[in-house]
Amino acid sequence: MAQFVDWDLAAATAGALGKSGPRVSYAEATDVVVDLRRLTDEAAGHVADYTGLRSQVTHPPVRVVDRRDWAATNIAGLREVITPLVNRLSGDKRPGPLTEAIGSRLTGMQAGTVLAYLSGRVLGQYEVFSADPGQLLLVAPNIVEVERKLEANPRDFRLWVCLHEVTHRTQFTSVPWMRAYFLGEVNAFVDAAQGNEHLLERLRRGVATLSDAIKDPESRTSVLDIVQTPAQRAVLDRLTALMTLLEGHAEFVMDGVGPQVIPSVERIRAGFNRRREAGNPLEKAIRRLLGVDVKMRQYAEGRKFVHGVVDRVGMDGFNKIFSSPLTLPRLNELGDPDAWVARVHGPAGATPTAG
Repeated sequence: MAQFVDWDLAAATAGALGKSGPRVSYAEATDVVVDLRRLTDEAAGHVADYTGLRSQVTHPPVRVVDRRDWAATNIAGLREVITPLVNRLSGDKRPGPLTEAIGSRLTGMQAGTVLAYLSGRVLGQYEVFSADPGQLLLVAPNIVEVERKLEANPRDFRLWVCLHEVTHRTQFTSVPWMRAYFLGEVNAFVDAAQGNEHLLERLRRGVATLSDAIKDPESRTSVLDIVQTPAQRAVLDRLTALMTLLEGHAEFVMDGVGPQVIPSVERIRAGFNRRREAGNPLEKAIRRLLGVDVKMRQYAEGRKFVHGVVDRVGMDGFNKIFSSPLTLPRLNELGDPDAWVARVHGPAGATPTAG
């Protein structure tokens, strides 16, 4: 079968290039791990009470990881998903041995470079590729580093992060079809490109673009260059709508629960927003190429949509959004909560709730 990425080399590259974490003693590191696990459990109770959503499937406990482990976990997940997709695209035909060896190793080094960069930025993640229903990861060195930079109260900041990430876990475990739907859309994206023999090369260029941007912030190429067919763009619209909903919902929950249980939440939110908006030219280029700028807009747009729906039909009415893929918002509804309410609840439902 075709080898698209040398995954072992990707893992080795990510480990070698990843930044070292902040200085902490062994005792401090142990305390951080214990604290994050405890606060994850606390956050789970707050999220369940606020949203009314309860996990319907058994999920593994939170994993508190370092940067190398985060990269290795994501590489394992990507390997599980990308390898069969590449085999489908290539028709299980192997390229020449020299082409395969050089191409896969080059892509492996480039993918490892990107993951090394991200491993120093991500605070937490609900990773869905490597296992069903997924696993919650908290990157301890990054959480400690950011809380120090913000001069935040450690307990408050850690709980604030946990609220966001636990909400994502709740979305996937209280809605058992969510993971299959998401992975199905990834497959649909590939299916939409069937017959386009240049897709694999465009995928390689997409990885190379991200890697090159780390070295050359003046690059103006976008990874979206791999999206070319109308069918692919239709799938991308659905994925964009889904991710905007999930991110906005997590932000809405953070903002709803935070003032009740985190005394310094306003200071944390203000400092974190400044951190999101800041960055040197290299970081800004990477954010654009990785779609992080789009993600930042998703936070704001998605939060506004969720707020608008809850204002109109309450939390129980909002939760109808998770009834099936058909009740998820369409891309054009994200800016028009009334349109979603009218479609899902009927015209009579598009009225504000009391209080």
